[in-house]
Amino acid sequence: MAKRDDIVVGLDIGTTKTCAIVGEITNAGIDIVGIGTHPSSGLRKGIVVNIDSTVDSIKRAVEEAELMSECEIRSVFTGIAGNHIGGSNSYGIVAVKGGEVDEYDVKRALEAAKAIAIPLDRKIIHILPQYYIVDDQDGVKDPIGMSGVRLEAKVHVVTGAVTSIQNIIKSVNRVGLDVNDIILEPLASSETILSQDEKELGVALIDIGGGTTDIAVFAEGSIKHTAVLALGGNYITSDISVGLRTPVLEAEKIKIRYGCAYAPLIPPNEIIEVPSVGGRSPRNISRQVLGEIIEPRVEEILSLVQREIVKSGYDDLLAAGVVLTGGTATLEGIVELAEQIFNTPVRKGFPVGVGGITDIINNPMYATAVGLVVRGSKNRSGYTMKRSEKNILSGIIKRMERWFNDFF
Repeated sequence: MAKRDDIVVGLDIGTTKTCAIVGEITNAGIDIVGIGTHPSSGLRKGIVVNIDSTVDSIKRAVEEAELMSECEIRSVFTGIAGNHIGGSNSYGIVAVKGGEVDEYDVKRALEAAKAIAIPLDRKIIHILPQYYIVDDQDGVKDPIGMSGVRLEAKVHVVTGAVTSIQNIIKSVNRVGLDVNDIILEPLASSETILSQDEKELGVALIDIGGGTTDIAVFAEGSIKHTAVLALGGNYITSDISVGLRTPVLEAEKIKIRYGCAYAPLIPPNEIIEVPSVGGRSPRNISRQVLGEIIEPRVEEILSLVQREIVKSGYDDLLAAGVVLTGGTATLEGIVELAEQIFNTPVRKGFPVGVGGITDIINNPMYATAVGLVVRGSKNRSGYTMKRSEKNILSGIIKRMERWFNDFF
């Protein structure tokens, strides 16, 4: 296989599946040239709980992507989620040297905003600028070149547990790959799902995966709020398994094939076959019964999302409505149910803005992996030095040294 420098690889390590997508950078943009997926059993609610299983699923997904793209994968941009993720808004103020804002002033303002108190067991993943204030001029998107004596940066800070970050990097490194960067999954999904108009008007992106539901609220062109709920499609599958007395694997197949989140859409006389356990014969039940199990669970997940958005204080800013993505967003009727809960327009989010094998990736379940490729292509020039587990450990050690110096 050829080693190529014009490719970017996104690795989505999910609770139910691991997905590797290879993107080739061309003059026209990005073409998706390879995809590999494999069931994942080493994560629970977005957090690595079994290194060996995670390594195996990454290896198999990457091998499949290599075969399809006919290139050797050496490094990846990988996503991160889980209920350990936290987001908060911060600001930093600096004096402008020379009376005109330059790149160094912006960098200093972002560093000042980064100086927040976080526990030793947590690490900053992203510093996401929202807007700048130059003297009394508010809402500035790009302050470089403006005249002023004071620069203030408003940012959104995303943090995560050091051990969770370390375990993801360790899993990828054990496959023989470097980690270029770790990217918050809903942030990656937004790259290929949301339009700039939606981000300006105000929109909530809800990524419902197998183990977690990721939330990102955008307004005025920038990210305002992030959160992760430890509930996802597996929660629905588990209830189907118990309610219909069928194995979990069969429950997942039934959910994908016959699942509907909005009962009025289910034909009243439709019958489905349900495999039994313990060697018993399959049973025939009404599809309405399946809907009565799925709808309350989906309603519960979406209601918790609504509560989180209200708690953030940005519920009145969603002029562009809500966008659903992730594997669970493929459920029939989920848009109709969500419109009732959020009382705003809702649509499903599909990856757009890329070329290549679009007929294969045109599915909400691939939104994160494709988004990782798109975001990685924007950032890759800054990653000539590959991140590894040692970078994480050195950061912890330095922070502990500062802590001891302050107190002793």
